[in-house]
Amino acid sequence: MVKTKEKEKSFNSINLQSFILVTSLLLGLLIIAGLLSYLIPQGAYETVKETGEIIPGTFKKGRVEGIAFWRVLTAPVRVFGGEDSLTIIMISVFLLVMSGIFNIMEKTGGVRVLIRRLLTKFSNNKKTVLCATILLFMAFGSFFGMFEELVTLLPIIIVFALSLGYDTMTGVGVCMLAACFGFSAAITNPFSVGLATEAAETGVLDGIWLRIVFFVLIYGLLCGFILLHARRIKKNPEKSLTYEMDKKKRETLKIDEVWTERDGKIYRVYGIFFLAQFVVLIAIASIRAISGFAIPILAASFLIGGILSGLLVSEDKAKVWTDFFKGALGMLPAVLMIAIASSVKLVLDESGILHTIMHAVISALDGKSKFVCVLLVYLLILFLQIFIGSSSAKIMLVMPIIVPISSALGISPATIILTYCIADGFTDMLLPTNPVLLIGLSMAGVSYTKWIRWTWLLQVVVFVLTIAILMFAVSIGY
Repeated sequence: MVKTKEKEKSFNSINLQSFILVTSLLLGLLIIAGLLSYLIPQGAYETVKETGEIIPGTFKKGRVEGIAFWRVLTAPVRVFGGEDSLTIIMISVFLLVMSGIFNIMEKTGGVRVLIRRLLTKFSNNKKTVLCATILLFMAFGSFFGMFEELVTLLPIIIVFALSLGYDTMTGVGVCMLAACFGFSAAITNPFSVGLATEAAETGVLDGIWLRIVFFVLIYGLLCGFILLHARRIKKNPEKSLTYEMDKKKRETLKIDEVWTERDGKIYRVYGIFFLAQFVVLIAIASIRAISGFAIPILAASFLIGGILSGLLVSEDKAKVWTDFFKGALGMLPAVLMIAIASSVKLVLDESGILHTIMHAVISALDGKSKFVCVLLVYLLILFLQIFIGSSSAKIMLVMPIIVPISSALGISPATIILTYCIADGFTDMLLPTNPVLLIGLSMAGVSYTKWIRWTWLLQVVVFVLTIAILMFAVSIGY
């Protein structure tokens, strides 16, 4: 009976231990946000109605007024009616659709067939394949600002890594970690560099040379990290943090089975499906008018294409719908985690203390050296990262104030843009308030504690490297 349940379990279902731990961390942050309202006075800047931009010099300080405890407790529900509700709903639907479609792929043999064909082409160049995959995902993030969209490919990349003899962590690293690091080491990313240059009234190509150098450094660092891990796992698979889970996953792959005519049909159908999704990704990245609708477009594309592909290759049409709903059901706990993560920002907004905190840091810039000023801007954006995941939202919040102050201190817009881009992204793979991290770990079945154990040293090295590159930028008058 237990074995039957294990077979029917969704390929992307969430680990219970991971769910409990992350939910507990998020609830702790939510309570802390509420308690801060009893310690920090309210305050607000005036904003431009059309754009939401803050008007410098308009900050007004209020008094300490703690938020009602019932508002903190109900925030995960009320967030679906707040100003960020549409984004939260879209991300949640996106996650459920992705999970349902990949469960159909797994149950109909699509995952197994695609991986078998990839293995026949790349099994002799494993290290090259890993580095090439990292470069591809980083490039999409750095040039086109694609991050959340690329998580749709995570299950396939994980299974491919397992088939090459590596582990789940390797797959998550070359896909999600690479996409995030590429987004952060932005060269022309329209959602960070593009918007920041508009706010600073400068050009995207201004100072691009140092952003390219930084991209190369991050790429080399990530390749080294992944290859060292892959070599260690290859020598001793039991050292993998996901060893037991990966054993079970490999049993379902059945890579060594004889290639049949049906396998050929499955390969053609799902090959066309992924080719179509790739075209959609390129269209989203290339057409500015639709880039803001990336998540709903991808969700619709995956839903329609995935269901049609499943119906075309499945011998039991009714089971396709069952597999979809079972896959989606396995991701429902992630929706709760996303709601709690988003409600932290809601509580800070309702408390009226977010602008007060930001004003305090900006005031500290007065009279400081260029080096200290850049560090304070870096730390401010890192702080805002905990509560505001959206890159564009943070730009509208801080850039109109920071750019004039920095210019008065002799710091170029290019340096501030570089500072913003660096601070905006890397911690997305560290903070439990980031929905994309929760989605990725849920899809991979990796607990948050295992993820931190695996990546903490890399994050420390990245932090040191980012500080060094910013100090270098200031010292040369970049």
